[in-house]
Amino acid sequence: MSDLDLFSDPYGSDPYGDPDHDDRGRRSRRPGTRRQGQRQRQKQRRRARNGKAAFLFAMAFLVAVVGTGGVLGAAWLDHRMNPPDYEGQGTGSVTVQIKDGDSGSTIAATLLSHQVVKSTGAFVEVYGKNPKAAGIQPGFYKLRKQMSSAAAMALLLDPKSRAGNLITLPEGLRVSQVVQQLVSKTGIPKSDFEKVVRRPTGLGLPSYANGKLEGYLFPGQYNLNPNASAREVLKMMVDRFNQFARQSDLEGRAQRAKLKPGSVITMASLVQAESGRPSDMPKISQVIYNRLRHRPVPMFLKFDSTTLYGLGKFGIVASSEDIKSKNRYNTYNYGGLPPGPISNPGEKAIDAVFEPEDGDWLFFVATDPDNRITEFASTEAEFEVLRRKLNKYLESKGGN
Repeated sequence: MSDLDLFSDPYGSDPYGDPDHDDRGRRSRRPGTRRQGQRQRQKQRRRARNGKAAFLFAMAFLVAVVGTGGVLGAAWLDHRMNPPDYEGQGTGSVTVQIKDGDSGSTIAATLLSHQVVKSTGAFVEVYGKNPKAAGIQPGFYKLRKQMSSAAAMALLLDPKSRAGNLITLPEGLRVSQVVQQLVSKTGIPKSDFEKVVRRPTGLGLPSYANGKLEGYLFPGQYNLNPNASAREVLKMMVDRFNQFARQSDLEGRAQRAKLKPGSVITMASLVQAESGRPSDMPKISQVIYNRLRHRPVPMFLKFDSTTLYGLGKFGIVASSEDIKSKNRYNTYNYGGLPPGPISNPGEKAIDAVFEPEDGDWLFFVATDPDNRITEFASTEAEFEVLRRKLNKYLESKGGN
């Protein structure tokens, strides 16, 4: 064996038996292997093309976003710097309410919601530049739609634009008197108010009102919506009572005083009707307590005001015929409190029920109604002296 034979491959010239080489050392040209290479190269080209497209799309999207953001940012900045505003005096008519304590931005939002101004920014800008803006009064205003902010501001500062009916209802009015004043101020037919008084549903009356408005139309100043109905106007007054009752803890105070809330309002209406001055109220309240708690037998209140109320009359002194009447409000004939309030009392009268002035008075007489003078007595003899004073006053006036 030659040296060459020692190193020769008995299985061929490729020492590793490469199937892609023939016995002469040449690469095999089998069809399957060639197709696999082509597919691999095609995949690589597709990946390259897809990657390039994705890159170009991403760049285009980025440019679009940056460009749009720039446009939007510029638009936002322009909107802030130059808020949109209408031009001119506007058209049509709209009633807008400005409430007590409203700020410039609050007023702007109210105007925008009623389509008066085009943007809050434009109005706030005008508001901030006008030194009289803080003088805008709460109330109802008749404005127009699509006004310039400057024109809207001018109308809000013009008293002639006030569309509401400002009315002050004093303490101690009966419901019938309240209705009379509301009819005169609003022009709403009296029959509309009377219908609500007869059926006061939906007004939010407290349960202790027993479905009656008397006593629960809280006195005070009201700015009436010119578009409101009779029911809405009366509801506003009941709402004011409920607000007072919550804030003053009326029910809690009544419970601590061992009184029913309805009895408190009834007593307060008597105090209101019988007092000439606020300083008299705690004393009159004490007289009521003293008579109702009198021992050994409670005393009748014998208030002319309740007796006249039951008869639908007005006056200072009930006549002998009035005193004989059988109506339940006649406290000459019926013991205890009347069945309900006889007027709409104010805050001071209600407070007087909870804070009576200490004293043993059992009587009081308005000896000089013109000057609102009321005097108090503890005995029948003292009372007779005061009653003679009143009779002398009545004679000077020609009677009751």
